Amino acid sequence: MAAIPLAEAIAAMPEMAGEIVVIRDLLNVGPLKKTEEGQKFSELRSAFWQLVAPNDKSPVQVDDTERILQVSAAMAGNEEIKAWLWVAPWPADICTWLWLTKYLGKYPGRFSVVNIAGLPFLDTNGKVFYPKNISELEPKELVKARRLARAVSYAEVETDEEEWRKLSEGNAGVRTLESGKRIGQKGDDLYDAHLISFCSQQFQKASKIVNQALTKFNIPTGDLYLGWRLRELVAQDKLHMQGDPSKTLKDFDVKLPSATLEFGEGV
Repeated sequence: MAAIPLAEAIAAMPEMAGEIVVIRDLLNVGPLKKTEEGQKFSELRSAFWQLVAPNDKSPVQVDDTERILQVSAAMAGNEEIKAWLWVAPWPADICTWLWLTKYLGKYPGRFSVVNIAGLPFLDTNGKVFYPKNISELEPKELVKARRLARAVSYAEVETDEEEWRKLSEGNAGVRTLESGKRIGQKGDDLYDAHLISFCSQQFQKASKIVNQALTKFNIPTGDLYLGWRLRELVAQDKLHMQGDPSKTLKDFDVKLPSATLEFGEGV
């Protein structure tokens, strides 16, 4: 979604000319530490998303690493090529920034960041707002943001690479944005209570529960991850389920277990 207004800006304004490379993975959730010797990072991440969103007909393939290596190779072969990373104040964006540094940070002066955190922009009605995602910006506002690009320094590269190493070693289930580029590490069950808070003892669509949680609590994981957590809660007998969980969130329902009365209670 973040690439859509950027593509519109590139099409309309010559000064924005360039190729868009989309990072599809959400690095704020799931494992970062390889489990087997020789395992590729893309294989680790593909296995995680296949677990989250099973698809036997078309298994999930996360190829961000391979595409970024292509960008790095192009920059190595042509000193005229520059790269800009567009970053919003969102944990997935910051984690991507830390991860990318080891690939593109080795090109001093040619790897820049456009960080919109804390910056005011105009919405479609001309009112000032502070976006949480690049997708919220109008194409003309992206032109303004592009002028704020700054080259990543060598000292910052060293710091970011060390921070990424710590995140990989910690290998938490969920990574949260605390402030600036500071990332916290939490367990997979971080948002389970939020999901349960919307459940009742009547069956409801999993999609409804997930959408309510995303809207009210502004959870930065996406719907697929929360759908997986619902299935995990079912496996832990914290929720009951009907339908087919191997399909979409609209294909299965969940509810709280029926209340059980202790001996001597109730009528």
